Amino acid sequence: MRIVSLLPSTTEIAYALGLGDSLVGVTHECDFPDAARSKPIVTRSVLDHSGATSEEIDHAVRQQLRAGLSLYDLDTARLAQLAPDLILTQALCDVCAVAYGQVERAVRDVSAEYAGLAPQVLSLEPNSLDDVLATVATVAAAAGVPERAEALLNEWRTRIERVRAVGARAAQPPRVACLEWLDPIFGPGHWLPELVEIAGGRAGLGTKHQDSRRVAWGDVIAFAPEVIIMTPCGFDLAHTIEEARSVLPNRPGWHVLPAVRQGRVYAVDGNAFFSRPGPRIVESLELMAE
Repeated sequence: MRIVSLLPSTTEIAYALGLGDSLVGVTHECDFPDAARSKPIVTRSVLDHSGATSEEIDHAVRQQLRAGLSLYDLDTARLAQLAPDLILTQALCDVCAVAYGQVERAVRDVSAEYAGLAPQVLSLEPNSLDDVLATVATVAAAAGVPERAEALLNEWRTRIERVRAVGARAAQPPRVACLEWLDPIFGPGHWLPELVEIAGGRAGLGTKHQDSRRVAWGDVIAFAPEVIIMTPCGFDLAHTIEEARSVLPNRPGWHVLPAVRQGRVYAVDGNAFFSRPGPRIVESLELMAE
């Protein structure tokens, strides 16, 4: 089995399932575990985000999508050279990874040019925590090792239930605002509000199992969060802290929010944890609870 992963999360899933040796290609963003960095890279970002603010990135992304252009290039020549049996991808978000339609076109082109090359394309669209866990079993089955998922999932479910039991003891769940983008403000979506609830909080500014959405600053003020967790998608911890210090204190009413007054504003590495629906989503929940 030769596997190409077009998502950092599925790269992590492959390694968690002991399929690292089968992984023959990854994306430019696949950085965990360290062994993934040595794999052939089949994608690149069209936009240069180095040093850009969240406002600048948001503007560039919207402009690219309005023009009907992709945010990523897929190296079809290298894909053909790698000759995968299985390609792991997604149709959940065109901002986070190569668009599903782009992958389909590349596979058609490669299959037409190289006789006998017809990889299976497995698209994963997790919206909930259960969905994230299910993708592990789905990848294991597609790779021909379904038995490897069982032990992993049993361990992860035990850890999830341990957090749930502690969270359920919260007498008065705090109002928790997870910010998936800082300028403009985006509230939490997909599995993130669910993590807040399991960890013992009351999520606001978003709807679980739905897309993350832009919210007005007035909505943040009205929600009056008692805990703020900054989880910008694609930002590491240092970038998140730098951006938060630059943007948030300048917003009207920031300093009177309960979370700010009580010193309960947290920055996390959203790129590595909360935004990546793979094995570290369980660790994300444990971070949330802590």
